[in-house]
Amino acid sequence: MAPVTAGAADGGWRGWRAAARAALYGPGGFYRGPEGPAGHFRTSVHASPLFAGAVARLLCRVDEALGRPAVLDFVDMAAGRGELVTGVLAALPAGVAARVRAYAVELAGRPAGLDHRIEWRAETPEGVTGLLFANEWLDNVPVEVAEVDSAGVPRLVLVREDGTERLGEPVAGAAAEWLARWWPLGAEEGLRAEIGLPRDEAWTAAAGTLARGLAVAVDYAHERGARPPFGTLTGFREGRETTPVPDGSCDITAHVALDACAAACALPGARLLSQRDALRALGVTGGRPPLTLASTDPAGYVRALAGASEAAELTAPGGFGDFGWLVQPVGIPDVLAG
Repeated sequence: MAPVTAGAADGGWRGWRAAARAALYGPGGFYRGPEGPAGHFRTSVHASPLFAGAVARLLCRVDEALGRPAVLDFVDMAAGRGELVTGVLAALPAGVAARVRAYAVELAGRPAGLDHRIEWRAETPEGVTGLLFANEWLDNVPVEVAEVDSAGVPRLVLVREDGTERLGEPVAGAAAEWLARWWPLGAEEGLRAEIGLPRDEAWTAAAGTLARGLAVAVDYAHERGARPPFGTLTGFREGRETTPVPDGSCDITAHVALDACAAACALPGARLLSQRDALRALGVTGGRPPLTLASTDPAGYVRALAGASEAAELTAPGGFGDFGWLVQPVGIPDVLAG
């Protein structure tokens, strides 16, 4: 891929961060569509109501750690069409639900028929006392992409709306410092990385809205010792993975360096764990019901078996179970600690 220096922004060339931001969130962007994310890919929220139930139990643990405040906040970051916050409200005990102030943070417009108790807003509220939950949010915070050129120099990757790429200026400044610390590239031509600095900043800002409580980010993730050599930038359209093209026709996503996000947020107690371990700590195990139940309560056995199948999907290695959870307590103990 030949580098270009002067006039890089001409001819429709721009960095992946600007291109993805416009394609996802600009007028007519992918996330502005009426079908929402669920029209193109499944998250844990769409896979099973057990996920919302687990988040509801987590909110109850936060409630206890906070001493049962008069108002308990629940913030659903990148709320899609409100599926998670709706499921959490439905799963909460009545006494807790009556004290919950629910927020859905999303750039798209409020869906018709959404529960009136949910405040729909484009920005994260300040002074949160409760649980901020960001399920597959950070992977859609746009980032620059770097690629090593023939001289062993990491350069920014520029892209046009049709997905054609070329190399731009060498990576410099804070972006170069981030690469050196969190995703050091060798000198081999073609090695690629996503520069996660904007995600570090986004997570720090989100966690900073907490007065007391817990902030959780759940996403496809990797850690410094096992970064993929050619990056993870990809697209999704109508349930299928596809070439990322920044024209608004597909989702554009990349896995998250959650370890960098944790370090960037200058608050003590951040912890990384797998979704498998997190959900098991919240009672989602995937264990099969006893066969004796089939004879004593056939209908109950069928329901339990279906629930076990859904739990197994949420915790499966190689699938949802490998998602990373970044857990950040603020002024309370780690309520997911064993």
